[in-house]
Amino acid sequence: MSNPPSPVILVVDDTPDNLVLASELLSPRYTVMVANSGVSALRLARQEPIPSLVLLDIRMPEMDGYEVCRQLKADPITKDISVIFLSAQSDAEDDVRGFEAGAVDYIAKPISPAILQARVAAHLTLKATADYLRDKSVFLANEVARRTQEVTAIQDVMILAMGSLAETRDNETGNHIRRTQLYVRALAEHLRQHPRFAAFLT
Repeated sequence: MSNPPSPVILVVDDTPDNLVLASELLSPRYTVMVANSGVSALRLARQEPIPSLVLLDIRMPEMDGYEVCRQLKADPITKDISVIFLSAQSDAEDDVRGFEAGAVDYIAKPISPAILQARVAAHLTLKATADYLRDKSVFLANEVARRTQEVTAIQDVMILAMGSLAETRDNETGNHIRRTQLYVRALAEHLRQHPRFAAFLT
């Protein structure tokens, strides 16, 4: 059995030495891509394989890390990527601004190898768990919809069968049940358009 592919990490920094250092520290365990600008980072982040995590420098020319993060979170393709900011200096205002942009953590420069590896591993675990729960939720929602359709179909068959059975015993009663079935179905179709009842009449 083949091993699952390693998580992809995108490192974004306009300083080549920082890109080399992060790549050397992370490449033994992960697939590492690098970008030296915000524009190239956005382009790489949208390509397969989609990164699981972005290590993003804040202070970059042309497009800073905050704007890169905001654009990642606004794009349906990249909105679920975890973003960790790399910052040489940080205060409370910078922290708030980063979290508001969508980041999950900060790592201070100069980079500590132990802290970098520990933070990356922790956030990849959190993301894997979140992805699993999100996929499970979608599966369960689809399963509920499918089962609801099955129950509705069974109910229709049962009502039709009851009408047919009654018709064999009493023609007038059978016709009445069938008419009632049609009235109820027409009423349900009408109520389905109302927001108050839409969730109950799928």
